Amino acid sequence: MKAVIDTNVLLVANKQHDNVSPDCVSKCVQCLLTIQQSGVTVIDKERRILREYQNKTKPNQPKGVGDVFLKWLLQNMCNTKHVEQLPLTEKADDCFAEFPDPVLEQSFDPPDRKFVAVANKHPEKPPIWQASDCKWLKWRTALKAKGIKVEFLCPDDICQFYHNAFPNEPPVLPHML
Repeated sequence: MKAVIDTNVLLVANKQHDNVSPDCVSKCVQCLLTIQQSGVTVIDKERRILREYQNKTKPNQPKGVGDVFLKWLLQNMCNTKHVEQLPLTEKADDCFAEFPDPVLEQSFDPPDRKFVAVANKHPEKPPIWQASDCKWLKWRTALKAKGIKVEFLCPDDICQFYHNAFPNEPPVLPHML
């Protein structure tokens, strides 16, 4: 199993997201523990993803599973059994040559673009794990058309957040299609 992991998965596992369900916290914890034991985390060689993780967690003072995961990731960065690093080509701030669709890239939150670029650059196109950012529901279909899969770890939570953010648009998850 390989995955590109959105920062919110670590934050949910740390219980740093007040509005998620206990089931969502458990799922994120389970996924992080599983990838540590038997998977591969895919990140960018320039450490953009790591810097974001570090800015949002406290790896030197582990308190939550997300913090412990980051510390483990930092310790295993050079171990290709656990971590794969890919170089990205930044054309402008938060704009990447590896992003699969330049038009779609403009509708993306700039900090989220690196996750898509890394997934797209990888020859196996590993899924992007998403826990709580409901905007990814809007982008999922266009990403799928480019070969990028988004795995929603907390579908009920994502749907509720989407409904709150976009009350006039029903959320559509992959299993609903």
